[in-house]
Amino acid sequence: MNATPDADESGQRTDAALALHTLAEALRASRGLAHKRDIEAVMRALRTVTPEGTMPSDAILLGDDCAAIPDGDGYLLFAIEGFINAFVEQQPWFAGYCGIMVNVSDIYAMGGRPIAVVDALWSREGDAAQPILDGLRAASEVYGVPIVGGHSNRRTDRAQLAVSIIGRAKHLLSSFDARPGDHLVMAIDLRGRFEDPYPNWNASVGAPSARLRADLELLPEIAADGLALAAKDISMAGVIGTALMLLECSGVGATIDIDAIPRPADVPLLKWLSAFPSYGFLLSVRDAHLQEVIDRFARREIACAAIGRIDDSRKVTLTMSGASTPFWNFETDDLIGCGPGRGRRDG
Repeated sequence: MNATPDADESGQRTDAALALHTLAEALRASRGLAHKRDIEAVMRALRTVTPEGTMPSDAILLGDDCAAIPDGDGYLLFAIEGFINAFVEQQPWFAGYCGIMVNVSDIYAMGGRPIAVVDALWSREGDAAQPILDGLRAASEVYGVPIVGGHSNRRTDRAQLAVSIIGRAKHLLSSFDARPGDHLVMAIDLRGRFEDPYPNWNASVGAPSARLRADLELLPEIAADGLALAAKDISMAGVIGTALMLLECSGVGATIDIDAIPRPADVPLLKWLSAFPSYGFLLSVRDAHLQEVIDRFARREIACAAIGRIDDSRKVTLTMSGASTPFWNFETDDLIGCGPGRGRRDG
């Protein structure tokens, strides 16, 4: 009499395992993760001994959202973002807007506050650059971050854009400080939409400026109150790829529960896991601080949940619907090449 229910249950477990395996394979093959894997070769090529007479080579870890440069009472934060040509060509206004937005997010991800940006812009002649400039100006006003200079060339054969930012942090959130036993916590603004055909989840354009700035202030406040030591801005690698970068830098592993990841009800799972959100962060949080961190984001209507547990395995396992699958092993496979002993300029 129990044969049929047992068979059904076995079939459900098999279906869940197959679905998770298929999802994991798609994530490994994703373009966002491929872009991050390219960083390892760049790290290998540029990692050099610090020139004599300059800052000690172990003072700046490579692999964070920003370079954190000790400057006495805190850190000077320094970062840059460049954009693929097709994106700038097809969505010039939003590309300009993103030039400010994503850099600002990088600063806040490290517990800092932005000071100013500069841009480097190439375009065709005439008015071709105007939408990009309009987007840059709009985001500068929304986030209250001035554009203080840069470089322009309006006589080239295509549009290209890069934007660099500086900021300051007194209490640092770093990719290198996640610890075994911490919760992996995801915070994301679900009040957005996709900017198809790109995976950009836009919860910024059209939102009140005061709300956007106050939402970002949660990060330096959490850092100052000692509620987290490690954090990372969710990037084009999506939430899983960003988690890999955080875990690799800290020399740890984790089990990540796909079912626990906050997401809009009407968005396909793989598309959501590959999303590059305008407001999305991962944090490493101790048991004692977990509820307070979740509550702070909730008070600002930001979705926040513990999506995994960090351990000392240096391996990443995904779980979903009762199934589990190995996803990454840092003992055998780097992602960005910034793990322990690899994130410093002297190797």
